[in-house]
Amino acid sequence: MTEELNEPQLMEPGGKTRLYVTGDLGKGMTVSLDEGQSHYLLHVLRSQAGNLLTLFNGRDGEWQARITQAAKRGVAVTCLQQTQPQAGTPDIWLAFAPVKKTPSDYLVQKASELGVSVLQPVFTRRTVVGRINQERMRANAVEAAEQSGRLSVPEIREGVTFARLLATWPAERRLLFCDEGGDAKTMTQAARESRGGPTAILTGPEGGFDPAERAALRALPFVMPVSLGPRILRADTAALAALAIWQAVAGDF
Repeated sequence: MTEELNEPQLMEPGGKTRLYVTGDLGKGMTVSLDEGQSHYLLHVLRSQAGNLLTLFNGRDGEWQARITQAAKRGVAVTCLQQTQPQAGTPDIWLAFAPVKKTPSDYLVQKASELGVSVLQPVFTRRTVVGRINQERMRANAVEAAEQSGRLSVPEIREGVTFARLLATWPAERRLLFCDEGGDAKTMTQAARESRGGPTAILTGPEGGFDPAERAALRALPFVMPVSLGPRILRADTAALAALAIWQAVAGDF
């Protein structure tokens, strides 16, 4: 996985490389690619001046571009025409307790493919991971956006403690808390009720939430406990299942 993150994983749908860039995009505008992207284009894909690729930045839609400079000092590309206008993603956040490295990589990639807008790591009492690699999470999210065709990259936030998450939570955003025990609405019901409003999903660590955390969540007016069915799901599975259900009912699926 380390090697994959050191070199951008660029997809070529229809023979075109697709890249996320931070610079502005517009007809006739030239963008200088970063060192990693330039290296991959020149030395892995053997790209040359004149080759076409596709760019997006999360603001200006998707653009077909042509490589106008391919030299040791870097690669520059010039925008030709817009292929897709910018479209927003559903306003759905995922707050999750980090799990071991490989499942966390998978979770970030798949949540990005599923259209999540914000990824918020949360350290609960039973979370076994003591820290997160925000740069690695960002690289996984960018790779997933490039490969999935989405026009934006989800925001990756710094990890926070469970107590701070609740203390700073925006009260207007409903929090769907995936609760393994007790009475709870199904995720489908909760998604129907949250349709049209700002929403987030909260999933716990391996071993679930501490009883005191469950009690604290259930006492808050903006929290809705939800069930994902009769089986106990792995932490990463639960997060992705919850996102898929919400997108099918209240999102852009």
